[in-house]
Amino acid sequence: MEKIHEKMKYRLAEAMKHCMKRSPVEKITVREITEECGTTRQTFYRNFRDKYDLINWYFDKILLESFEHMGEGRTVYEGLVNKFHYIEDEKLFFRAAFKTDDQNSLREHDFRLILEFYTDRIEEKTGKKLSDQLRFLLEMYCQGSIYMTVQWVLGQIKGTPEQIASALVDAMPAELERVFRQLELL
Repeated sequence: MEKIHEKMKYRLAEAMKHCMKRSPVEKITVREITEECGTTRQTFYRNFRDKYDLINWYFDKILLESFEHMGEGRTVYEGLVNKFHYIEDEKLFFRAAFKTDDQNSLREHDFRLILEFYTDRIEEKTGKKLSDQLRFLLEMYCQGSIYMTVQWVLGQIKGTPEQIASALVDAMPAELERVFRQLELL
């Protein structure tokens, strides 16, 4: 039964993406989404509270998948390149999700995921908890990375996934870079 709900959620997300090609998120109605999907409003509301709930659900799915792609990279740079290529494939959705002020929680969610991702990699390799200083640097770096990623997604800065990944690696604080190099993550 859960698989059926999951399939319908993905179908509704695809319909939402089609609607987003024509209109900004704020102007899209549940009726438009259900018509595009070929289902009923009742089915929509059985799965989601509103269109923002749908966006958050789908964003969560694609964000987690982007981190899976990131985890396939051996180094931070390779992981970022993988993540940015994935984001590029879903750029329309990321752009709409980051553009709306109501969606600021998405930035926080992305921050938590990337902070956890890097923390786990460091603690796994060292076998110990992060020091307060390293946690501070990592949090600062992750906040800046998210901000620049959003700027890239929104078209405020230009560059290929490789160029953006390279710029983010170059912007890493010296002490954090030293630790990443020592652990062969850079």
